[in-house]
Amino acid sequence: MDPVSLQLGTSHLWSWLVRLLSKDPEWLNAKVKFFLPKMDLSSEDKAQDAAQGVILQLGRLHTQGRATWQAFIHCVCMELDVPLDLEVPLLSTWGHGDGFPSQLETGEESQPVSQLHHGLKRPYQSCGSSPRLKQCKKQQLELARKYLQLLKTSAQQRYAGGSPGPGQPLAFHQAYIPPILQWSRTTAPIHTQEGATLAEDGTDVSIRDLFNTRADKGPRVTVLLGKAGMGKTTLAHRLCQRWADGQLDRFQALFLFEFRQLNLVTCLLTLPQLLFDLYVSPEAGSDSVFRYLEDNADGVLLIFDGLDQALHPHCSREKEGPEDPSPALALFSGLCRGTLLPGCWVLATSRPGKLPDCLPVEAATVHMWGFDRPRMEEYVGRVFSDPLRQEAALAELRESRHLRSMCAVPALCWVTCLCLHRLLPGSSPGQAAALLPTVTQNYVQMVATLGPRGCLPPESLLDLSEVALRGLETGKVLFSVGDIHPSTMASGAALGLLTSFCICTGPGHQDTGYAFTHLSLQEFFAALYLMASPKVDKTALVGHVTLNSHWVLRTKARPGLLDHLPTFLAGLASCACRPFLSLVAQRDETWVSAKQAAVMQALRKLAARRLTGPKVVALCHCVGETQEPELASLVAQSLPYHLSFHNFPLTYTDLAALTNILGHRNAPIHLDFEGCPLEPHCPEALAGCKQVENLRLSGSKITARGIGHLVPALRLCPQLEEVSFQDNQLKDWAVLNIVEVLPCLPRLQKLEEADLIFLLSPPAETAAELQGAPDLLGNAGQRRRRAELQDRSLTLRLQQCHLRVHDVQELIAQLQEGPHLDVVDLSGNQLDDEGCRLMAEATSQLRIARKLDLSDNGLSVDGVHCVLSAASTCQTLEELHISLLHKTVVFTFAPEPEQQKGIRRRAALWVSLTHLMPSEPLLHATRIRLTHCGLQAKHLEPLCRALRGSCRLGHLDFSGNALGDEGVAQLARLLPGLGALQSLDLSENGLSLDAVLMLAPCFATLQWLLHLDISSESQHVILRGDRRGRDLAGGSLPQFPAGAQFLAFGQRRVPRTFCLSQCQLEPLSLTRLCETLEKCPGPLEVKLSCEVLSDKSLETLLHHLPRLPQLRLLRLSQTKLSPKSPLLLADLFSLCPRVQKVDLRSLYHVTLHFKSSEEREGECCGFTDCGLSQEHVEPLCWLLSKCEELNQLDLSANMLGDDGLQCLLECLPQLPISGSLDLSHNSISLESALGLVKTLPSCPRVREASVNLGSEQSFWMHFSRQEEAGKTLRLSQCSFGPEHVPRLAAGLNQSLKLTALTLTQCCLGLEQLTLLLSLLRWPVGLFSLRVEEPWVGKAGVLALLEVCTQASGNVTEISISETQQQLCLQLEFPRQENPEAVALRLVHCDLGTHHNLLVWRLMETCARLRQLSLSQVNLCDTSSLLLQSLLQSLSELKTFRLTSSCVSSKGLAHVMSGLSHCYHLEELDLSNNRFGEEDTRVLMGVLEGMCRLKRLNLSHLPLGSAALAELTQGLSHMTLLQSLRLSHNQIRDIGAQHLAAVLSELPELRKIDLSGNGIGPAGGVQLAESLALCKHLEELMLGYNVLGNDTVLRLAQRLPHHLRVLHLPSSGLSLEGLLILSQALDGCPYVEEISLAENSLAIGVPHFRQGLPLLRQIDLVSCEIDNHAAKPLAASLVLCPALEEILLSWNLLGDEAAAELAQVLPQMGRLKRMDLEKNRITACGAWLLVEGLAQGSGIQVIRLWNNPISPDVAQHLQSQEPRLDFAFFDKQPQPPRGS
Repeated sequence: MDPVSLQLGTSHLWSWLVRLLSKDPEWLNAKVKFFLPKMDLSSEDKAQDAAQGVILQLGRLHTQGRATWQAFIHCVCMELDVPLDLEVPLLSTWGHGDGFPSQLETGEESQPVSQLHHGLKRPYQSCGSSPRLKQCKKQQLELARKYLQLLKTSAQQRYAGGSPGPGQPLAFHQAYIPPILQWSRTTAPIHTQEGATLAEDGTDVSIRDLFNTRADKGPRVTVLLGKAGMGKTTLAHRLCQRWADGQLDRFQALFLFEFRQLNLVTCLLTLPQLLFDLYVSPEAGSDSVFRYLEDNADGVLLIFDGLDQALHPHCSREKEGPEDPSPALALFSGLCRGTLLPGCWVLATSRPGKLPDCLPVEAATVHMWGFDRPRMEEYVGRVFSDPLRQEAALAELRESRHLRSMCAVPALCWVTCLCLHRLLPGSSPGQAAALLPTVTQNYVQMVATLGPRGCLPPESLLDLSEVALRGLETGKVLFSVGDIHPSTMASGAALGLLTSFCICTGPGHQDTGYAFTHLSLQEFFAALYLMASPKVDKTALVGHVTLNSHWVLRTKARPGLLDHLPTFLAGLASCACRPFLSLVAQRDETWVSAKQAAVMQALRKLAARRLTGPKVVALCHCVGETQEPELASLVAQSLPYHLSFHNFPLTYTDLAALTNILGHRNAPIHLDFEGCPLEPHCPEALAGCKQVENLRLSGSKITARGIGHLVPALRLCPQLEEVSFQDNQLKDWAVLNIVEVLPCLPRLQKLEEADLIFLLSPPAETAAELQGAPDLLGNAGQRRRRAELQDRSLTLRLQQCHLRVHDVQELIAQLQEGPHLDVVDLSGNQLDDEGCRLMAEATSQLRIARKLDLSDNGLSVDGVHCVLSAASTCQTLEELHISLLHKTVVFTFAPEPEQQKGIRRRAALWVSLTHLMPSEPLLHATRIRLTHCGLQAKHLEPLCRALRGSCRLGHLDFSGNALGDEGVAQLARLLPGLGALQSLDLSENGLSLDAVLMLAPCFATLQWLLHLDISSESQHVILRGDRRGRDLAGGSLPQFPAGAQFLAFGQRRVPRTFCLSQCQLEPLSLTRLCETLEKCPGPLEVKLSCEVLSDKSLETLLHHLPRLPQLRLLRLSQTKLSPKSPLLLADLFSLCPRVQKVDLRSLYHVTLHFKSSEEREGECCGFTDCGLSQEHVEPLCWLLSKCEELNQLDLSANMLGDDGLQCLLECLPQLPISGSLDLSHNSISLESALGLVKTLPSCPRVREASVNLGSEQSFWMHFSRQEEAGKTLRLSQCSFGPEHVPRLAAGLNQSLKLTALTLTQCCLGLEQLTLLLSLLRWPVGLFSLRVEEPWVGKAGVLALLEVCTQASGNVTEISISETQQQLCLQLEFPRQENPEAVALRLVHCDLGTHHNLLVWRLMETCARLRQLSLSQVNLCDTSSLLLQSLLQSLSELKTFRLTSSCVSSKGLAHVMSGLSHCYHLEELDLSNNRFGEEDTRVLMGVLEGMCRLKRLNLSHLPLGSAALAELTQGLSHMTLLQSLRLSHNQIRDIGAQHLAAVLSELPELRKIDLSGNGIGPAGGVQLAESLALCKHLEELMLGYNVLGNDTVLRLAQRLPHHLRVLHLPSSGLSLEGLLILSQALDGCPYVEEISLAENSLAIGVPHFRQGLPLLRQIDLVSCEIDNHAAKPLAASLVLCPALEEILLSWNLLGDEAAAELAQVLPQMGRLKRMDLEKNRITACGAWLLVEGLAQGSGIQVIRLWNNPISPDVAQHLQSQEPRLDFAFFDKQPQPPRGS
């Protein structure tokens, strides 16, 4: 028996095992190689029998230790057909043991590589310790020869045979197809074509090209960049194998290292140690061998795989020689830089990222792109040796786009072939591809494919998944024996998921390492653990669903190991993976679904974020893996319209994932791949993607081969509108290939390639289709697209082509015969003066639509006028810009006459609005810009002579020249000969103030000149005509010919403006300026600005003003004045009687307005924030007393104080103020407010004063032209204390002319008010007191009435409003007794209760009460009982109001009982109360006795038709009734009929309001017939009833003669009824107010022939009025001269209506407000309104909120005209409608 079996003690089991393994020796060899990768199996004795060979190999496995032996036994049981009676004892005897948890940090890739080659038996020898032996040259060469042969033999043995791995088809190891290799642009070798693809096709030409770099000397370094799975490691080994086979004969030695294994070497190494101790050691003479390698370094190739995984940074100092130990990365750096082994070749592989600094800048870079379609098919053909399977696999690949997308990555192509190998035999065509829809499901199928008998061991898979996840989290891809449990290792080996190899951690230290066959496989298993392990909760799972932003060309030096983990998690979240996950997790599908839902929810959150380009690609991969159309649609719709990807490589797989998502998008998208290196066949993925509208591939390093793939894809994208290939350095033939595809792109409008740009116009049918199709981007995008389609776009650029004068004629001939061009660019040539002249001369014959560029062609000053003369004949010239300093010569053209049709249509509105003269064609004005040309005075004569040839010269720009004063003088003489310009720019010409004075007389000589704008410091000199709306910011208003006037505005005289800023204004210069301006025609506005203006200069200016009768406005802005300036300006009223308004603000801004001789309005004067104090008051008042009539005086924000105020009040009799005086913000104290009570009555013509001592600090006094009988004082927030009340009362007792006092929030409490009333005693007269305090709203009616009892005089009026916190009293002095009240008091004298005592006192003080008003009060029963008693004693009560109050039925009965004794009552208002049926009956009973009632208001009471029937019976005896208000009571037709029956018995009725009562045509007709009998009716309000045309017809037939107000809003009025009503109203002499709002009038509006002379307000809100009705509406409004308010909001009025209204604005002198909210007026119409306002209209505001005007334009318009209001809230306080 074998000694080993004896040692084991299990002879029977051992013999069974030997017999079993002797049947399958190949399997045993593979397993021994797997577990013992460093063992040399080639030296076995071939003569021994099979059994002895099995025993020998089993012994070797057993000697490796218990863990290896247990893992081997597991493999035997899982992979071989072991009988059950043998499997059980095998596992029970040798298959159990403890686990081996261990995690060591390793690198990334996991190919089976042996760093320390086995098979060459030799003793270990460290070259670092070997002595240096002096040998002869022959011996050295012999040692080197032997070592080189040893290297080659080692490589040959390593790659010999290449037996397949466990479970793989036989041909898999032979199926190597090289991926696409592409040189980087900047590092392409000299000896290869730029961008060439290096494909291995059986020859070694392409492999040699990898090492053809520019560097003949020094470092020769090539970096191979490729994403994970592209085959970098495989190519490195392929190179090693080819070298061993003699196909890379230029290299004598080749060394292959992997950084993932070098990272395990912790000690420092020398280069000889790296080469010999970690690779293959020489048998002898290591020093000699190394010297030989140094001497022949150009024949040495070192390959470093996985540079991105290098962990240990090398030290900063440079190594001088090979003897210094260093980290592995430092040795690599020395090799690259040439400090070690200079002249050798270095090839490094890496994933894309920030490469280490140790790489030299001249290193060549090669991109590895994976497989294109031919390579995929070749690979699949080699894998499947069976012809039937091969054909079936190729058919699946060709028919499935998503299968090709996965196979573009070589690692995934290998996985796909594994799966197809299993699926194809029994599947129908297309079925196999359908089972492999995603990468994740590919791996799922692969795991099932590799399993023995299709059986999946769940526990082992989960254990293996845990190993994978822990490794990724710690950065480990290499595992030792102790890291993996034997059973797990056996499972991985059984499925072919793990591979083993020898690893070296240092000289003499070797071990066996294990790794997953590829990193993506490890990521798949890590994702599987997260999804299937019960130990991972949802929070931890979702934490791994992230998107990594790989800006790989910029930042990350080491890409992470978890890049694809989210993609696999998303794939496992697919419903198709649910059974697999349930099997692995051994849980039901409900548990699995919950985890999948968590991943899907995380992806939805990511889809809602704004992501960068790399994250978008990562998200597209994840969403594609889920196979969820809803999620894909969410992501697709969330993508921005312009999707940018910048500066990171993109593969075919990436773009396929993106286009897959875009297929779920409804809207078009723009894709921008600027600076992104693209895989050559990457553009194929775009084929058929209909959503891409704009494709930019600028700087994407796309090659001619890539263009070959792109062109077929473009043919399948007919929706493309723009494609860009800029910065790609394409060859001519590649560009021609692109051009050939243009006919297949009917919508393409722009194609860019470097300096060549094609601007295309789609065919007519395509343009029509685009115009008719709905635009996915909305109206703005549709307008943009249609505008682009209207113009032909074709550009010719011949820049820097060395064109000379003799080429011009030929060029002109070619251009004349060629197509219409949009732009011709001839810049950078050598045409000189003559060539430029010839081109300018030919412009009228050339078909150039927009621009001719002759810049940088050597044009001189002398040639400028020649070019001008030649260009003057061109009818389409719009602008000529010549700048010799900047070498600019650019002609800009207007559209041809045929193309102007569209422009004429767009301008038709303006023509109709502005009424241009019929003789003036709508032509453009030419702009000539001769800037920075060095022009002097001597050049002006020939230039102006040349300019005279242009009849449409509009704008002339001479800025930046050297004309000087002499040139300006000469130009002023020549300007009349140039015609009517629109502007002239003379800026930056070295002009002095003398030149400015020379330009001022041009106002008289140049009729077109309206504005002269000069800035001395910035040398800004502009002469302009009337700008009107042309410079409106953001607007699209057309230009008008020079001299065109708005005749619709009465040919008004536009004021001329002279602006002079940033200059020193001394008295002498001001004198000369004013003398010059005296000769200018008017009207004239002068605007001056300087840093400081002295008093002497100001006096000089003011004394010249009387000599400027044409002056309308003088403004001094941003000019510092002295404190004396207010007095100088105040004297101006007497000095110059034409001054209408003086406004000085902060001693910095002065505005003077002047009136014409026929204007008679009073003067206005304002000195705001001028530091005025008491000392200035008397001289100021003395100067102002010389005014004839001072309408307004503003002294706010000064420092008058109490003393200054007192002084001013004393001087007030001298001032002829007739309007208002503003003294706000003058530090007025409470003492002054109290003093004002005494002094105010002595101030003549003062009718009202208002003082607010709160934060507002306002103080206003209002005057009348004549002395007023009574005066009103309003005091707010004065904070009165108890000590102030007696002083206030004393002051009031002495001020008999002060008839009204309002105290608002003056801290006047109940006790202080009581005291004030008791102390207030007048000899005779009426006095009104209004108190507004917070406590008033809480005190209650009883307490407030009790206050009234303290009054010394008779209380004649009481008004209480709790909501408004207001108590109003009117007192009559002296107190007089009422005999009837005395009798009533005697009745109550025997009652001693407080209630009766209060009644008794109220009867005494309120005996002559005429008005009692209670609004919004809470009237309790006690208060109502008091009122009952009080009302019974009020024999003189005329008015009683109880409105909007809370009162019970009992309390109401008390009040009604008291009212029944008020026999003289003339007004009763009970509106807005809650009345029940009983309350209504009580009310009706009271009304029966009120025969003297004149005004009755029962609005908003639920009366109903029944209650109204009772009311009408009581109305019949109210023969004095003048006003009846019954609105919003829902009386309906029955109530209207009852009411109509009694109207004839109300002969004095003047006002009736029946709004909102549900009255229809039946009731309306009867009402109309009865109302005709009311001869004195003045106000008729029937709105919000559906009356119809019949009612209106009856009303119109007998309209009351004295009618003043007619309200019919929302009355069912139609156009017919409107016309009838308009005819009836036309000419009515008394009508003041009409409301027809909310009626569907459409094109109908009130049409008057005679007009309404007293109409103040017309309301046409929301009547659907559009532009068709604008003209008759404006004509009717003009016939109403008294109109103050026009309401036209919420209609359909546009710019035409605005134009018509703008025309009539100047004729409506009393108009204050026009409301045009919510219409369709654009900036064009708004500017016309500005023009109308400029005619002198007195309107205060035009409301334009919510019209289609952008905020920027609205702001600009408002700055031009502040009376335009675009705000949501109305800035103007409005009275309630109908008041």
